[in-house]
Amino acid sequence: MSLFATLTDAAYALARPIVHASDGEAAHNLTIAALEPLPRARTALTSPVLATELAGLRFPNPVGLAPGFDKDARVAAAMPRFGFGFVEVGTLTPLPQEGNARPRLFRLVEDRAVINRMGFNNGGQAAAAARIERLRACGIAVPLGINIGANKDSDDRVADYAKGTAAMAPLADYLTVNISSPNTPGLRALQDKGALEALLDAVAAAQSEGQAKPVFLKVAPDLEPADIDDVVTVAIDKGLAALIVSNTTVARPALRSRHAGEAGGLSGAPLRDLALQRLRDFRAASGGKIPLIGVGGIGSAEQAWARIRAGASLVQIYSAMVYAGPGLAARIARGLEALAARDGFATVADAVGVGE
Repeated sequence: MSLFATLTDAAYALARPIVHASDGEAAHNLTIAALEPLPRARTALTSPVLATELAGLRFPNPVGLAPGFDKDARVAAAMPRFGFGFVEVGTLTPLPQEGNARPRLFRLVEDRAVINRMGFNNGGQAAAAARIERLRACGIAVPLGINIGANKDSDDRVADYAKGTAAMAPLADYLTVNISSPNTPGLRALQDKGALEALLDAVAAAQSEGQAKPVFLKVAPDLEPADIDDVVTVAIDKGLAALIVSNTTVARPALRSRHAGEAGGLSGAPLRDLALQRLRDFRAASGGKIPLIGVGGIGSAEQAWARIRAGASLVQIYSAMVYAGPGLAARIARGLEALAARDGFATVADAVGVGE
């Protein structure tokens, strides 16, 4: 683990009681403001054991920053300093929007979880594009994903995704189509087979001819088995580069926090078992024909290793950092290196799907 990540974790441990005493969204905004002055990372945490490839992209290590942390692409270039092997920004919508009414972000400390009903709050794709263009001019040490969504009041959500593709794909290493947030009414209906086919056709048509970027699809953990089969069939037919499994859940397992009854998507430790099972379900349904990215409740190297052995080529984290600190990505990456050696694998990539 890097000295920078170690020192940052130590500082976070001291500051966490103060941070957690404040409103969750205010604390997050202060975190982004504190990170913005950091210079870009010139290198990334990597090794021959950790480096992997997916969709024609080379990832220094398989631990990524999930979207939602850096919605407006303000700190992406600095995040490899914390050990991330790739960074995904967004969700970005064609037009700026405020999102849902506050309060809309809740820490469930006793459960090491978060409930959010943010509602795609962001400054819009045009403002983010300007930042990403500057970032690209200076360089970023890891692959950059851009996560796109539809505006809440849009009359044509498929058209919104086409606009987002045209605007953001040229700036991305990969593009994520997010139709799995529970906080935009009706959005998850786009996971239905016919709607999904129409959506992905529109996304493909909006790509620059001869310069198309890999498209990932982010799905919900609350899908039924028949839905999983349909999503896999469409994803393979339409040539998607990967499926991201999964977003937050509307389910409520046994929770202890006083915020347990809040509406919104649940993330963090209580999502772990459901997200792992859905990853296994998608692996089984696809027969390994489409790469998977594991997200949801990952808070340690052992938990990331379980996703990889279940079929994930990459993993992403976010909510666990609220409790474990910003050096978590580096700890997970170095832990994966050790776990691969323990289990007799030359590389982490060699373990993908071996435990299915």
